[in-house]
Order: sequence, then C-alpha cells, then structure tokens
Amino acid sequence: MRLKEYERYIKKGKEFGAKDCKIILTKTVATAEWVRLKCQFGCDEYGRRLTCPPHSPTPEYTRRMLAQYEYAILIHGDEWTDIRKVCVQLEKEIFLDGYYKAFGMGAGPCYLCPRCGRFCRYPDEARPSMEACGIDVYETARANKFPIEVLRKKTCPGNYYGLVLIE
Repeated sequence: MRLKEYERYIKKGKEFGAKDCKIILTKTVATAEWVRLKCQFGCDEYGRRLTCPPHSPTPEYTRRMLAQYEYAILIHGDEWTDIRKVCVQLEKEIFLDGYYKAFGMGAGPCYLCPRCGRFCRYPDEARPSMEACGIDVYETARANKFPIEVLRKKTCPGNYYGLVLIE
C-alpha cells in the first residue's frame, strides 16, 4: 500500500526542519476564491513575485490539480522554519524516489531574489505558497488536527504550513 511507503517522508520532513508532518488526503485540502483576495488586498508582494497572484495557479486550477492526487504531506513549522525550503527538499526527495508527480507549495512570498525579473532565476527552488494557489490554510490545517489561529498580536507565536502533493 502506498500510504505505508509515504510514511518515511514524515521523518525526512522533520530532518529538513519541519516541526511536524502528516500524510493527509487531498480531499481535506480546502480551496476558496476569497483566499487570493487576501493576497491582493493584504500583501504588498501581490503581483511583484512570480510565485504570487496573479501569476500563481488560480483556486479553480488548484482544485483540478488536487483532484489528480489522493495524498499529500502537510508540513507544519513555526516562525523559524523555512517552509519553502523544507517543501522543496521534500519534493525533490520524493521525486527522486520515483514519485514523479510530487509538487510542493510553501508559505508566504518567495524571497530567493530581492526582486523578480521577467523569468524566475531559481525555478528549481521557487514554489508558490498554499495561499497564492487559493488554499484555505486555516481550514486545511484544522481539518487535519494541526494548530492554527489568527495572530492577534505581533508577540503571538505563529504556525506556518506547506504542502507536498505526492502520488
């Protein structure tokens, strides 16, 4: 059974720096149209990064893509976790093990370069965030029993998430 084979990636994710990882069903990943509005009207990187809207996959595209997978690995981190890097490393590990459809999504804007050009200089490392693809991270984390709350003060500890699709 594939699910048993995927369990080794939980340990790998933690070795790469995640606080925790969990194999989840992709049907528990929630998408919503409003999520990209939060990027557009709440993040000053909107339209400035090739991994951000309007350049990133739309929620509808993401829904169709998720339907082509049964499992994913939900990656949990905190403010010290480089979620994008963990996702990329885990995606690569999974891909090299023969799961050629592996694809990762990080958290927040990509900052590999000070500024994006016309073309990405690091396509092997740059990944869109879950939010940029229209994924409701709050609902997805909660559906999979991970902690997440709105940060009401700058001193509140944050929970950050990434996702690696695996098949």
